Amino acid sequence: MGTADVRDVVILGSTGSIGTQALDLVRANPERFRVVGLTAGGSNAELFREQVEEFAPRYAGLGEDASVTAAGLECDVVLNGITGAVGLRPTLAALDAGNTLALANKESLIIGGPLVLERARPGQIVPVDSEHSAVAQCLRGGSPDEVRRLVLTASGGPFRGWTREQLAGVTREQALNHPTWAMGPVITVNSATLVNKGLEVIEAHLLFGLPFERIDVVVHPTSVVHSMVEFIDGSTILQASPPTMMIPIALGLDWPDRVPEAAPGVDWTRPETWQFFPLDDEAFPAVALAREAGLRGSTAPAVYNAANEVCVDAFLSGRLPFVDIVPTVASALAQHDVPSKQTLELDDVLAADAWARSAARTLIEGS
Repeated sequence: MGTADVRDVVILGSTGSIGTQALDLVRANPERFRVVGLTAGGSNAELFREQVEEFAPRYAGLGEDASVTAAGLECDVVLNGITGAVGLRPTLAALDAGNTLALANKESLIIGGPLVLERARPGQIVPVDSEHSAVAQCLRGGSPDEVRRLVLTASGGPFRGWTREQLAGVTREQALNHPTWAMGPVITVNSATLVNKGLEVIEAHLLFGLPFERIDVVVHPTSVVHSMVEFIDGSTILQASPPTMMIPIALGLDWPDRVPEAAPGVDWTRPETWQFFPLDDEAFPAVALAREAGLRGSTAPAVYNAANEVCVDAFLSGRLPFVDIVPTVASALAQHDVPSKQTLELDDVLAADAWARSAARTLIEGS
C-alpha cells in the first residue's frame, strides 16, 4: 500500500481515453499518486511501451489475464478503464483482493449485477462515469432515506431532435462526431444511440439501490450539469462542471478527497443558459429497452450489452444501418430466456454474453 500521502494505483486500460487521462492526472500529481500496475488490451502497444518506460510500474502486461493479475495487486485503488464486457473478470479480481475499485468499466457491473455487488463491501466501488460520480457527490447532501429520485443527464448526442426517419441514413462519420465529449468509438456510438444512457440507468440502479421508476433521464445538450438528486422536500442538488472526465477520474483515484486543480470550473463571468429536454423514446428507444432488461434482471442486462457491442462493430464496419442497432438488440433480448435459478454465477454471465453475441451476428447476417 502507498504511504500516508501517496496512493498506489493500478490502471487497467491505460492506453484508452480513461487510462491516458488518469496518467495525465498522475503526472500532474506525483506527490499524490504512484503507478504500481499498468495493463492494456494491446491495440496500441507502442504507447503502452512508452507508458511503462515512463511510470516504471511493479507490474505491466497486455491482455485480459494481465488485467486480472494487476487488479489483484496490493494497492490503494484499481482504476478499471477497460471498455466492454472483458472488464468483468478484472473487476471481480479487484473486489476479491479488497482493493478500492474506481469503476469506469460500467459494463462489468451491469452484466455482473448481483455477482459483482455480493463481492463488494460498502463503499468499495467508486463510480467514475461522470453521471454516477455526480450522483455520488450530490448524495453527500442528504441521507439515503431523503432521496426521492435520481436524474441522469444525457447530451442527446449528435442526433438530438432527429426523428426516426431522419436517423435512417446516418453515417459512421456523423455518429462519431459527438458534440460535447471526446471518447473512444464504441462509447461515442453508444452515446449517439443512447444505449450508453440505458446502460447508465442500469448502473445507477445497481450502484445506488433505487428502483428503476425512481431513476429518470433528461436531455441536457451542453453537458455541464452531469446529474442531479432530488430529495423528498422538493430540493434538487446538481453537480456541474465543463465537460471533462478529469474530475470523476480524480475523485475515483482519491475518493472521498478532491484533487486540487483537477480541471477548470464553470466560468461564471460568462452568460450561461442551461437547457433540459424530455427524452424522445420513440426516436431513441434504447433507454426504455435497458429498463426492460434491468427489470428482467439475471442475464438480461448481459444480453443487452453484448448484443449491442456486436451491433456497434457491425455499424462501424458498414454491415448494419445505425437505425437498426437498437432493434437488433431488442430482438436478441426477446429471444433470450433468463435462467430460472436464483443465484447468478460467472459462468452464467459469460454464457449469456457468448449467446447474445452469436444471436446478434445471426440477426445481422439475416437482415
